[in-house]
Amino acid sequence: MVRASTNSTMEARNAASAVGHACTQSMAIPILPAARPLGRTRFPSGGIVALATDVNVIVENATSWFQTGHPRLAEAKPMADEFGDTVRRLMPSLSPTVARVAGYLDQNRATVLASSAQQIATHLATSDATVIRAVQALGFDGLPDLKQALAAGLDGRRTPATDMRRTLAEVGATTGDAIDAVLEAHREGMEALRTEDGRAGILAAVTALHPATRIGVFGIGPSAHLARYVAIQLTRSGRQSLLLDATGWSLADQLLGLHADDAVILLAYGKPYREVQAVMGEAHRLGLPVVLVTDTETSTIARKATVVLLARRGRANQVALHATTLVALEAVILGLAAAERDTALRQLANLDRLRKLIGS
Repeated sequence: MVRASTNSTMEARNAASAVGHACTQSMAIPILPAARPLGRTRFPSGGIVALATDVNVIVENATSWFQTGHPRLAEAKPMADEFGDTVRRLMPSLSPTVARVAGYLDQNRATVLASSAQQIATHLATSDATVIRAVQALGFDGLPDLKQALAAGLDGRRTPATDMRRTLAEVGATTGDAIDAVLEAHREGMEALRTEDGRAGILAAVTALHPATRIGVFGIGPSAHLARYVAIQLTRSGRQSLLLDATGWSLADQLLGLHADDAVILLAYGKPYREVQAVMGEAHRLGLPVVLVTDTETSTIARKATVVLLARRGRANQVALHATTLVALEAVILGLAAAERDTALRQLANLDRLRKLIGS
């Protein structure tokens, strides 16, 4: 898997360099057969063998594989206030500086999920090394491990209503404050995309998708609108696309359309629904590269993706905002068009011809 914000950034950049060169040269890419092995994984022996004709079988096998393949997931328990209990139990044994950080981690969990060690350190006027010492003193290997635990604890309590309540409580009292908060959240998301890690993630996504004969795009709920838009834009740029936006058993009919030469863009935020697990499971059964668009690389579903493209949906545990996700997807679409410029231009010329048939 290519993760866009870890030590594997260099791998993502190296894997994507071919696409970057080809886009610069504006020519078709015979170079990307090498993209197929890019972190591409299959189920281990005894994994999913389900046929796509029965969504119940797909979901059952996918869910079973996720649990048996990841003991930590199978053993995970709702945190309730397990984390708070740990902090209170260990607090007397911690140094004053470390205890102060531990207390902040406990009292500001949503903020911690969206912050780096350096950002937490800056807020507390301490060092990032002290933040890491506090995290380890609480029994975690590092900040990503702690964030995963915090997210698991918050997921069970998250609803659109609670997210809105938290957002309104934090943005301020006026409409102007709310507007400023949205614009600031999008600024933060765009800054993350413009970093070296963010750009490497987009290039890695283009690299993984380019060799595919067709690209399936999955999204349900609010993400379904993004999935439809992406599928249309891919078709306009000369790529065959397959929309995967159904829920329940209707998704099984769409999954029947996946073929061995396809790739999948998977839009999935928060706890993965059964449909998300089913799409990932079927993609792995067919050996398809999967580009996961999400906001965390520590989830179970992220560990199964070929490429994880991080795109924030606003701030952690607040109302979901989709502009950053849309920008990341449009960058991928344009990157694919640049890799096959002649094909994209021919397709758009054909679109113009068809519009003239319809008239004004």
